[in-house]
Amino acid sequence: MNQDNRCSSSWDPQQYLKFGDHRLRPGLELLARVAIESPRIVYDLGCGTGNLTRLIANRWPEARVVGLDSSADMLSKAQSDPGSVEWAEADIRTWQPEERPDVIYSNATLQWVEGHDEIFPQLVGLLTPGGVMAIQMPLSWGMPSHQLMRETMAGGGPDGKPLGTEALRIATGRKWVDEAEAYYDLLVGCSTSVDIWETEYYQILEGDDEVLEWVRGTGLRPILEGLADIEREQFLTVYSSRLREAYPKKADGQTLYPFRRLFIVVTA
Repeated sequence: MNQDNRCSSSWDPQQYLKFGDHRLRPGLELLARVAIESPRIVYDLGCGTGNLTRLIANRWPEARVVGLDSSADMLSKAQSDPGSVEWAEADIRTWQPEERPDVIYSNATLQWVEGHDEIFPQLVGLLTPGGVMAIQMPLSWGMPSHQLMRETMAGGGPDGKPLGTEALRIATGRKWVDEAEAYYDLLVGCSTSVDIWETEYYQILEGDDEVLEWVRGTGLRPILEGLADIEREQFLTVYSSRLREAYPKKADGQTLYPFRRLFIVVTA
């Protein structure tokens, strides 16, 4: 697996939460597959605004539940609602828990972190015997919306010129998540069981340019933050037009946005 560095970018909690219901469903389905009755310590890696973390705490009220994120803005939003969850700012790549957790949960986060070959087995190694690591990541690299991102970066400028720096195009063009077979091969030797599956959700989006608004909250962020103002406007003009063609509205005015996700549940 080739996990190169991605450009850094900041999270906008409000933009991310615009489609909160859609983004919550895969996380809940992942949580439902964690077959542990009474964990003592649970970590939510990449907790964001903490919506799922609080649901984790509700499921296991006797557990110590810690929401971990590298974004101070996301954690500030998470901490605005009182509760039993602990919140911590940390980088997943260098994070070390104080005690071995029984559950490591991560919903739509690890696609942003390079080095899966090292990090995934390392996380499994942090678990207590019989502990569970549960991960969900989007399989968005091959989707039309994300192919069009790369194509617009490569030739969406005036006279078909590329946009942004070469480093930005390389960073945003890498394949974020490998196929299921690669993760099975990576994890089967360091665990007692591996459960892997994929689900394709048909998001029903209402409004104008809603696919653009969806990707603004996640995959498009590094591009928009990495482009200069003039290039950003050029990119959005071309990209939004291509998205409308790729995802036309249905007769009822809604837009269907197919979105595949990869789920991994590993028992140490």
